Amino acid sequence: MQRLFPMFPYGWPGRGFLLLRLVVLILVRDGIGAVLGGPQRESISLQVIAGIAAMFLLAGLWTPIAGGIVTLSELSIILTGADDPRSTILLATLGTALAFLGPGALSVDARLFGRKRLDV
Repeated sequence: MQRLFPMFPYGWPGRGFLLLRLVVLILVRDGIGAVLGGPQRESISLQVIAGIAAMFLLAGLWTPIAGGIVTLSELSIILTGADDPRSTILLATLGTALAFLGPGALSVDARLFGRKRLDV
């Protein structure tokens, strides 16, 4: 499982990954808006799936898998005809970047699957 997570940087790079994950709150807002019935042209199910995956990204849990789900759902929203394709492309890119780079040190994945050091 540790091979899925390329790095868990500490310090400023780790805080940068945390900032990237906080931007995912936009996806959570879109997913909640879809459930509550806001006016939209996109598929409600795709937005709910992206919102649930965004909650995993926000916590830093199963980051490569959740990032891939976000990317695929956002690309599907683009193909079905999104109202604002620029923000959808941005969110798909964010999901891809987090899936490739990993969650950072301030995440659940770092606590569960981070590098372990054995002192002998």
